[in-house]
Formats: sequence, C-alpha cells, structure tokens
Amino acid sequence: MKSDSQKRGTYFIQTFGCQMNERDSETIAGMLERDGYERAEERDGSDVIVVNTCSVRENADNRFFGQLGVIKKIKEKNPSSIVAVCGCMMQQKRVTDIIKDKYSWVDIIFGTMNIDEFPALLRERRELGQHEYAVADSMEHITEGLPSKRKYKFKSFVNIMNGCNNFCTYCIVPYTRGREKSRPPETIVNEIKKLSMDGVKEVTLLGQNVNSYGKADGFGSDFADLLYRIEDIDGIERIRFMTSHPKDCSDDLIKAFGELPKLCPHIHLPVQSGSSRLLKKMNRKYTKEHYLDLLEKLRDVREDIAVTTDIIVGFPGETDDDFEETMDLVRKARFDSAFTFLYSKRDGTPAAGYENQIPDTIKHERFNRLVEELNEITAEKNAAYEGRVEKVLIEGPSARGGEGVCAGRTDTFKLVNFRCSESRAGELADVKITETGTFSLYGELI
Repeated sequence: MKSDSQKRGTYFIQTFGCQMNERDSETIAGMLERDGYERAEERDGSDVIVVNTCSVRENADNRFFGQLGVIKKIKEKNPSSIVAVCGCMMQQKRVTDIIKDKYSWVDIIFGTMNIDEFPALLRERRELGQHEYAVADSMEHITEGLPSKRKYKFKSFVNIMNGCNNFCTYCIVPYTRGREKSRPPETIVNEIKKLSMDGVKEVTLLGQNVNSYGKADGFGSDFADLLYRIEDIDGIERIRFMTSHPKDCSDDLIKAFGELPKLCPHIHLPVQSGSSRLLKKMNRKYTKEHYLDLLEKLRDVREDIAVTTDIIVGFPGETDDDFEETMDLVRKARFDSAFTFLYSKRDGTPAAGYENQIPDTIKHERFNRLVEELNEITAEKNAAYEGRVEKVLIEGPSARGGEGVCAGRTDTFKLVNFRCSESRAGELADVKITETGTFSLYGELI
C-alpha cells in the first residue's frame, strides 16, 4: 500500500482483444501502481482512464468509438481526468487521425511498441498540459523488467515474443504489432522462476506465433527447447501456450506433448478454413491435408489432447464447395471448441481489396450451420468427461454458478463449475464430473 503522500489517484483500464492485449494491460497496471496510482472498481470518477484496443475485426472498431462517446461524458464531469488510448488500433494512422480530429479531448495516444513510455507520457501530460502521442513503426528491442499487476496470483501470462512475420492476407496484426522479435530464453526462464517463487503454478506463454519462437533472432534454440527448460522449473505445475501456427508446428513440439508432464494436453491451432484453395489465398502456407496430418500426429502422441481452433466464414471468394470443405474438416478434426468469425474487411490488408466479397446473408447462413455442427461435436466431446475425476485449478467464484460455486480449468482447458469455498482459489483439486454441457462441465469436489 502506498502512503497518502505517494498516492497520485486512481486508474481504470478497459481491455479489448486477445491475451496479448490482456498481458499489455497487466503491464500498464503494474507501471501505474509502481508510480502511486490505485486501481478503481469503476470507470466513472477515475483519475486515469486507459482504453487498450484491438483491431482484428471491424466490430472492435465500432465498440471502441462507441466507448469513446461514453468516456467523453465521464470526462465532462471530471475534466481533470486523463484519458489514454493504446493498443493495436493506435498503430493505424487512419485511427489516430480520427481521434486527433474528432476526439481531441483524448489526452494520450500510444502504440503497442511504446508501452514502456506510458508513465513518462502521463507525467508530461500532467505537468505540461499538452497532448502526448507516441506511436512507433517498429521495435528495436523488447524492454525487459517492466512491472506487472496480475489478475491471478497463481497463474500468469508470459510474453515470449512480439510481432508476426506471417502476413495472412486477412490479418492486420503484422502492421500493428510489427515484425517478430523473440525474448532470449534465459530472460524468459528467469522471469518464470521469479513467478514461481511468487506463488504462480501455471504459466501461459504468449506470442502471435509461438511455434516460430527464436527463428529470427539466432538464439540457437526453438520453441520446443524452451518448453523443456520451463519443465524443469520448480513450483510450476502447468505450462500452456498460444497461439500456434500450423505451418510451424514441428515434430519436436508434438513430441514434447508426450514427454513433458507439465505441458497441458491442449493446443489452440487455428485452421481458419478447410479449403486448401482458400488457405492459399489467405497465405497460410499449409493445406487441409497437412492440418489433418498434424492432428493425427498430436493424437498419436497424446490421445487425450484437446484441440481448439479459429475459423473464418465468408472469406472473399468462398464458394459453396469451399465452405463444405470446412464443414468436412470440422467433422474429421472433431475440435473441442472453436472461435468462429464472420470475415470482415480490415483496411490495409490485401484481402480487403479482393473481389467476390461474400454477401452478409450468405455469411450468416454458413456461420449458423457451422456453429450448429461445432456445438454438437463439443457437446459430444464434453459428454465423455461425465463420471471422470479431473484435476482442476480453482480460479475463484463462478461467473454463472451462483453463491458458493467456483470455477476452474482442467488441464485440457475445460471449464468446470462446482461447489467450493473461494478461499481455495489457486489450489489444484480433484473434481468428479457429474454433468456436462456444450460450454462447460459441472462436478463435485472429492
């Protein structure tokens, strides 16, 4: 707790997007608390309001600008509050120009590669009273040693790399996060050792494509090597990672699932489409057959491995036959769950200029068919858990279970609700699964 003389006010962070954004927000929160700010439960009345944006899909843009309208009213009630916007959207000049022109009451804009500069930008805004902007086009190095305010004491995200070199034709990420740059393995291992000493039991390694870790940086080790080093860290009981690109899913990584007890039997392996023709247009660099071969290899090594994925519906030029290829892949792959998305144009990506954009009516019809098929498979996969005893990491009160009900995750990332004291959060406990559903499991502590 900071002394009253050190307190500088309160902060509130609103985060959109993926786990990378969540991790960035933890860093922003850590820097603010290091400088004497305290987290507020509500956005209204906060002295510093930060909006961490995502630019992957069009509705993220719409949500962000809608939120700015709400925040403007908060700012009018409290003119001394500082409003900062950051994240992937800020890497697009089109967006920052709109904010500077139409949302001039926004005090600070900073990009994904300038997070470490935020405390200085905030101080300068307070002292000089002028707008502060910092958006770099590239990152020369990853700043180490930044503080973090984790959501959970017993589990943590760990960035192992930034950026992306893949340039999928639908994706804005390489333009907003820059080129791939990996952290040295020794730095990552040392960070996780410190997390373990602080009570962390589960780490999730983050990167836009963790499978290409180290390839562009000459460390002499790859992602599988890193996993083996983390396996040896005392106190860490579970290792997760995301996201994996199928084109870089190596035999060594697959082998690790059979050799590393701490590596959770779950892989998020985005397929995006079952049509090899569309995968080529997407610049994914693998085929439907290659993807299914990967799943076979993974399941040969670890029979119980859970596989989740991402699928885009309505990519430009998607024919009925292309969509049926996706449906066929889904039936053969039997995913444990999937994030499904309607294709949306992202300015600055090649696919935004492709001909044969798919009408919304067709997109929605295909989307509904896909989700129905996926949900049926997920329910069947979950039903196999009934009667089994699963080791569950207790996370705390369930969002939906009511009073006295906690939630946690199996090693296969299945969400389980069960009656439990929230004081046991952070424990690994045996839970007997008594009921299953499409989106979660239900059980009782043993």
